[in-house]
Amino acid sequence: MLRNVEIKAKVRDLGDTVSKAKKLSNSEGTWIKQDDIFFRIPQGRGRLKLRTFEDRSAELIFYDRPDSDGPKLSKYDKCSVPNGSQMSSVLSFALGVEGSVKKKRQLFMVGQTRVHIDYVEKLGNFMELEVVLSEDQTLDEGKLIAQSLMADLGVRKEDLVSGTYMDLLLK
Repeated sequence: MLRNVEIKAKVRDLGDTVSKAKKLSNSEGTWIKQDDIFFRIPQGRGRLKLRTFEDRSAELIFYDRPDSDGPKLSKYDKCSVPNGSQMSSVLSFALGVEGSVKKKRQLFMVGQTRVHIDYVEKLGNFMELEVVLSEDQTLDEGKLIAQSLMADLGVRKEDLVSGTYMDLLLK
């Protein structure tokens, strides 16, 4: 499985956060519209979602990570799906749907880290950092990179969020 170190945080000042991300990445970022459908799977087994993009392409993503609010290890795997609506229908019938999340994401690359600034329908503005680990990198190395970027982007401990956007919507 692939691995990354992740954090999720509430964004207090969208303009400031975007400005800092642009400076760190030396880019304007890339806008991505994503609709995620979460499927029911046995508890304790991670999460399974189908992510559909604006062009109707999709990815099936399974991931497992703790629901804690600091930098944490996420193990994941994903595959491209040629027909997202057909896959959604099959998985909905087989597993049932937990819920869905619609978001607009601005993606910035800072070294090996994906910086996502998300507008999530019904929730507001958030930021995610995903430090993509190479096979030989340790969790501690990934956490140090995440903590450094958190400082550079002005993320405070009280901004950190545990769980997923789906969890927040279900509350």
